[in-house]
Amino acid sequence: MSRKTSCLALSGGVGGAKLALGLANYLEPTELAIAANIGDDFEHLGLTICPDIDTLTYTLSGLSNQQLGWGRAGDTPTFMHALEALGGETWFHLGDGDLALHVARSHRLRLGESLSRITADVSQKLGIAARILPASDDRVRTIVQTAAGPLPLQHYFVRDKCGPEVSGFQYEGADSARVNPEILEALAAPSLTAVIICPSNPYISIDPMLAMPELKQALKRCPAPIVAVSPIVGGQALKGPTAKMMQELGTEVSAETVARHFADFIDGFVLDPADANLESAVRAAGINCHTTPSVMKSLDDRVNLAQETFEFAASLR
Repeated sequence: MSRKTSCLALSGGVGGAKLALGLANYLEPTELAIAANIGDDFEHLGLTICPDIDTLTYTLSGLSNQQLGWGRAGDTPTFMHALEALGGETWFHLGDGDLALHVARSHRLRLGESLSRITADVSQKLGIAARILPASDDRVRTIVQTAAGPLPLQHYFVRDKCGPEVSGFQYEGADSARVNPEILEALAAPSLTAVIICPSNPYISIDPMLAMPELKQALKRCPAPIVAVSPIVGGQALKGPTAKMMQELGTEVSAETVARHFADFIDGFVLDPADANLESAVRAAGINCHTTPSVMKSLDDRVNLAQETFEFAASLR
């Protein structure tokens, strides 16, 4: 059933989930849709694991482990300890409560349900009013090209702790993947006020979605302003290996580099005051610019950034 959408966010990772929570608190959550990265998804121990979808799910339901930044609050390691005793693979941690979600999802997928339908049902059961929309129900997998050879993202990110030098990325399945129709509907909706690219790693959180030609085209046609929030502040990544990847790819570690990465389809870019000196360079690339504190340490920080970003986007209409 069609629903009014005033904001569509593109999100991956912890940074994306933080801003999504801010948006859900600032806006009417029923008017918020979040396109979730699926390039992180992988099969492990016979289960389909969806890290970015789950980070959004736990964050928006209030169940996230805020100390770790991932997983479920108060989770227990009984399963992992038992698996270790049996000589199983333990490099990817699955807490007992978290495991229940993966088992339930994997079972339903094998029965023929779509990932988007399962995600919507889990969201409803956990009291989430915003819509978490997997970018596609088709398989898209991020492969990291490294000096050690091609690595599935979770092997690079978790098993190898982002150690190998990065030379590029491949998004398997993206060329033929069908975009979630609810995302396409939101992008064409007359009620849409803003599209927000969350402060997520551009290469492994946002690009897997943009690699689907249908989505990139829909973003370029979208009548609503599109604004990206920088994941780089003062030449450093707020979370994860973004800065390391940029260095190894031979690009400058700066917010300006991220702005130019998205320059062919965004209308605006949000900088932290630490990067106010880059405003003129971003504008020179043909991108409107807004400066506001973007480091999200508290819920108030998340809501304030959500408000500033949404109102900036709305001003560009």
